Amino acid sequence: MGKANTRVRGIAARAGGWSARHRWAAVGIWVLFVVLAMGAGSAAGRVDVNESDQLKGETHTAAKIIEDAGIKEPASETVLIQARGAGVKATDAEFRSAVSAVVDAVGATGRVTDVTSPYDTRTISKDGRSALVQFDMRGDADTAGDRVAPVLDAVKGVQKDHAGLRIEEIGGASMKKQYDDAFGDDFQKAELSAVPVALGILLIAFGALVAALLPVALAVTAIMATMGLMGLVSHLMPMSDTANSVMLLVGLAVGVDYCLFYLRREREEREAGRDAGTALRIAAATSGRAIIVSGVTVCVAMAGMLFTGLAQFEAMGLASLMVVAVAMVGSVTVLPALLSLLGDRVEKGRVPFLHRSKRRAASEGGVKRRRADEGSRFWGAVLRVVLARPAVSLVVATGALLAIAAPALGMKTQQLTLDKEFGNSLSIVGTYNRVNQAFPGGSEPAEVVVRARDINAAEVKSALADFRTAAVTSGASRGPVDIKVHAKDNVAFVFVPLVGGSDQATADKSLELLRDTVRPRTLGKVDGLQAPITGQVAGSHDFNDQLIGSVAPVFAFVVVFAFVLMLLSFRSLTIAVTSILLNLLSVAAAYGILVAVFQHGWGASLVGAAGVGAIVTWLPLFLFVILFGLSMDYHVFVVSRIREARMRGRSTKDAIRHGVVTTAGVVTSAAVIMVAVFAIFGTLSMQSMKQMGVGLAAAVLIDATVIRGVLLPAVMALLGERNWYLPKWLDRMPDLTHDEAPEAESAPLPRGERAGV
Repeated sequence: MGKANTRVRGIAARAGGWSARHRWAAVGIWVLFVVLAMGAGSAAGRVDVNESDQLKGETHTAAKIIEDAGIKEPASETVLIQARGAGVKATDAEFRSAVSAVVDAVGATGRVTDVTSPYDTRTISKDGRSALVQFDMRGDADTAGDRVAPVLDAVKGVQKDHAGLRIEEIGGASMKKQYDDAFGDDFQKAELSAVPVALGILLIAFGALVAALLPVALAVTAIMATMGLMGLVSHLMPMSDTANSVMLLVGLAVGVDYCLFYLRREREEREAGRDAGTALRIAAATSGRAIIVSGVTVCVAMAGMLFTGLAQFEAMGLASLMVVAVAMVGSVTVLPALLSLLGDRVEKGRVPFLHRSKRRAASEGGVKRRRADEGSRFWGAVLRVVLARPAVSLVVATGALLAIAAPALGMKTQQLTLDKEFGNSLSIVGTYNRVNQAFPGGSEPAEVVVRARDINAAEVKSALADFRTAAVTSGASRGPVDIKVHAKDNVAFVFVPLVGGSDQATADKSLELLRDTVRPRTLGKVDGLQAPITGQVAGSHDFNDQLIGSVAPVFAFVVVFAFVLMLLSFRSLTIAVTSILLNLLSVAAAYGILVAVFQHGWGASLVGAAGVGAIVTWLPLFLFVILFGLSMDYHVFVVSRIREARMRGRSTKDAIRHGVVTTAGVVTSAAVIMVAVFAIFGTLSMQSMKQMGVGLAAAVLIDATVIRGVLLPAVMALLGERNWYLPKWLDRMPDLTHDEAPEAESAPLPRGERAGV
């Protein structure tokens, strides 16, 4: 191990040295980059994911047929008229009067078209107590929610005149309006509150306003630049609002983390008595290198999403990759320049009573070095126990995490229906449930998009009629099956309410019956006819199939490339293997918590998740990629410090103790910020966002405590010198390590390179 006279090397050290010497140039280049990226992105505009590109398979084919035909499907709305008691039927005069009033009222608004009466369309429930008035909103479906208010008011007016009946509206436009009214500002508030929360925690951690502002400023500028880059890149790979939100989360997390790692190391070296220039150079060569290794690993993990073939995942992966890369570059370039410019002014704006300045006379340097080496007292106490009994600590910690992960073995995933996504927080959920009870599948019917050479040909009409009949007789639907023909485009839409309704498992079986049995025996007999089946249930089904197919390649890509990066960065086969295993254990524990809370309902009421019963389909793969990347932040930082201490001649056990306790403060601060930011999203009303926030927060908490504070030191203590094992046949691989010799550390920078001068 110990190489006594190795010079300081590495791209991070060189970048930090250049930035310290050319600090104004470094800051100016960064500001120019952010401004140009934002300006170019704004000028180019952002291209969002098209519906036809969202999924592959039949859902994609159906969307492509509609897009090619130039058909703009309107936003469809439904008004449920339902007897409150058992006495009134749809055949009664009072009921008929209410139906007529609804038809007249919505028609009079001038906002709707194709209003149909249930007596014409036979949309009357089997028990005769419920009926549906159906119509389409005029104009673009995407903006129908902005125009539906007068229609909703008209329906409410009819309800006031018929107190004995329940009269409620539901549909794409009305759901969007109610969602926007209830949660439209939810995401924006969560995103905006994340910055002050992070700033507050940093203020406590550093005790100085300027020092606390630096990480936030770096993260925010990295996010701003990435937003501009997203606009440019979207012309090659479309983006989305979801990708924007994920980018903000990841950007804030890693941007603050990277700056925190760098700044804390620089302050630690200053507190140990080194001059400003030497402290900055050591921070560049050590923490700067850890940031690059971590950043590249996170980028690789995010790139795993590009292998899913799902447009939303690809957008999220690319956006996250870009913001991590931008934050990483900013941390090793503009941050050293800012620290060099600020010098001791980084301590300005100190908060009384939080921290006492530790920078005293140079004669106290020895005391300061001892204090820096002592690190966290709490983790020092934990480490004494762990290192004294590493085998016991390993068994206990691993057993605890495996027990936490155990519920994940029974994980059930599905696209959350409206009632599970929002619970009782939206009144329209009650309407959704009542429609599904009276007309199973009626609120979200399967949609068969039929394209033929001549849609009005006799054989096509016959096949459509046969399909309509067979859909009901097969048991896939209870009807009514509605057909809407676009003769000039040779396209027809067949709407089939699926048996099962909001019960995803049963509805899936009905969908498979339509696709595998009913369609081949009817529409499938017409040559040249296409009839892909889409809709909410079909979309969920196709999404699941595609996601399951992408799990293996994504998993393999992320794990293999992370392993290779760790191997190159630490030149140790043992470190690479244990890093992967510990990260996988951390992810498994997060899965277990998710399943326990959201699927089994253990403590679900504490987070407002009672009755969900499933994990949203996209979350497990998303969490794996995000968590595997973010976990490397702490791991690389801690292991780098351990290796650094070992290279200076400490014993492995002493190096472990030194590495863990001296990084405990920064890891704790970074983890608290991440947990706080992710927990904000755990407070949102949407269950999918709540699951994401809780899963991320729980995983980061486990990672920063049990994994890094107990398991990592226990494993490394048991392995001893085998931690640094590298087979001879791998010795020729590139060397990406950094080696800090004591002489190099102590040597001050040339006069022109000194920070703060």
